Amino acid sequence: MAASSAPDSKNADFNKLAQNFSKIIEQSQRVLQEFLKRQEGGDQLPIMDPAIISKSFQELFDKLLKNPDPLIDAQVNFWKNYLDLWQATAQRMQGKESKPLIEPPPGDKRFKDEQWAENAVFDFIKQSYLLAADSLQGLVRNVEGLDDKTARKVQFYTRQFVDAMAPTNFVLTNPAVLQTTLDSGGDNLVKGLQNLLADVERGRGQLQIKMTDLKAFKPGENIAVTPGKVIFQNELMQLIQYNPSTPAVHQRPFLFVSPWINKFYIMDMRPKNSMVKWMVDQGFTVFMTSWVNPDERLAHKKFEDYMLSIVEAMDAIEQATGEREINAAGYCLGGTILLTTLAYLAAKKDRRVKSAICFACMTDFSEPGELEVFIDEELITLLEKQMGERGYLDGSQMAGVFSMLRANDLIWYFVVNNYLLGKDPYPFDLLYWNSDSTRMPRDMHSFYVRNMYQKNLLREPGGITLAGVPINLRKIKTPVYFLSAFEDHIAPWTSTYAGTQLVGGPVKFVLSGSGHIAGVINPASSDKYGFWLNPNTPPDPGGWFKDAVKQDGSWWPDWLAWLQPYAGPHIPARTPGDGTLQPIEDAPGSYVKMRYDQSTGG
Repeated sequence: MAASSAPDSKNADFNKLAQNFSKIIEQSQRVLQEFLKRQEGGDQLPIMDPAIISKSFQELFDKLLKNPDPLIDAQVNFWKNYLDLWQATAQRMQGKESKPLIEPPPGDKRFKDEQWAENAVFDFIKQSYLLAADSLQGLVRNVEGLDDKTARKVQFYTRQFVDAMAPTNFVLTNPAVLQTTLDSGGDNLVKGLQNLLADVERGRGQLQIKMTDLKAFKPGENIAVTPGKVIFQNELMQLIQYNPSTPAVHQRPFLFVSPWINKFYIMDMRPKNSMVKWMVDQGFTVFMTSWVNPDERLAHKKFEDYMLSIVEAMDAIEQATGEREINAAGYCLGGTILLTTLAYLAAKKDRRVKSAICFACMTDFSEPGELEVFIDEELITLLEKQMGERGYLDGSQMAGVFSMLRANDLIWYFVVNNYLLGKDPYPFDLLYWNSDSTRMPRDMHSFYVRNMYQKNLLREPGGITLAGVPINLRKIKTPVYFLSAFEDHIAPWTSTYAGTQLVGGPVKFVLSGSGHIAGVINPASSDKYGFWLNPNTPPDPGGWFKDAVKQDGSWWPDWLAWLQPYAGPHIPARTPGDGTLQPIEDAPGSYVKMRYDQSTGG
């Protein structure tokens, strides 16, 4: 393949480009001044503490000094590959064919612009980066003597560095950005700096990258629009009852327990992919927990307060419908608290929950995936000190952690799009939800992180005590349907599978394709992703997967078939207000509308 020309500069307006570069210099100074000014009064800790990173890499360097062979081998192999790349590039410059030495991994969208392959210079830059990244990551994977936790931290930090240094993230080494700069006379960079300044201002001194048009969506208007009423509330939660869409409904009501790390409306985004609407249309009386976005006034709220709120929600459902027995589902942390609640109720001989489904929820935290990087004693201590001063963990910090797990998609894509190309992000409901950060109360967060992630006590019978009751998951006799996602980077399926071994009743495990969100919110009408079934639940997740059979489409109909025997006979449909509880306000309620920069008052 012959070398192609560099980005086309025939139509470039160099006078305009020069003028815009002057604006860029001036605007850059303003961005820096604004950033430094806000840092002086800021109290947020960085997501990755430099001292903790330095300590991890110091251990790596110590091991390399004691045994330098892996480093020497990595350097020799890298320079051999680099010389081969020089030779291949020289052949391309002469118009000869040359096969790439290395290609981006499948699914890597950073190098999709055709010039990364067609232009010999950019192809050389791309392959140089990929070779260096592969060499560096291979080296840290193969260092001997590091304990597993330190090794995983070093690998995670190395990947963050490698992703940050990609040539796609810089003006002069990204052909699409260069071409746009020439075509627009630098307007893209001026607009990009304006976007950058707006994100620093919105983040109150921390860079808070705008992933979507934050004015394009509003709960209750074009997302979270399934009709219903708030019928109960306390300091932590509003309980929504949805209007029926069928003349008859199943006798037993259905309760969704949402996570409070994000807002509940991931289960009620748009009518076409709303799990809430689908359940209502299947003839269920559906209830939903909507958690408040807490501020310093709720700093004292504990994990058990959330659990007791779920019991209050169940009592409210009985008042609203006259039915004590229900079915329930919990998503992520909502699933963890649901199982905890079932164990609490079991200890009190309360069997009102007849079936439960847990979407991507952790019960055994021994292998939490890459989130383990953030379960570091030093980092937890720093966070607790910070939370002690203001009473909560800021939602943007939690969102930042999750973004780093998929940095190329959730950080660097937007750096290029918003700041280098000067574009506004596309209106996307899922990314709006992802940006709708929630806080975590101080006491609740510390209990959860230390007792679940750090000490892994939930899996131990009586390992934790809530509201005076030792929690033993093995006392749960309620049938449980565990749903996990194959590509989940937040709750790895091989970890969530452990729940099948910890509860004491009948279990079913289903594995969806895709990740933490798309694998769960995969409507019944969808033909994407598929799912795996195996009626048996052996102790080892690998053994389960070995005998699992792949199915097409969504797992929702499979769950519905599993749920039907527990749903009860059909009765005339209920509407909010039929029972002893009168509606407070229309769904989706006021709690869900509290964004990260709003208080709980009002």
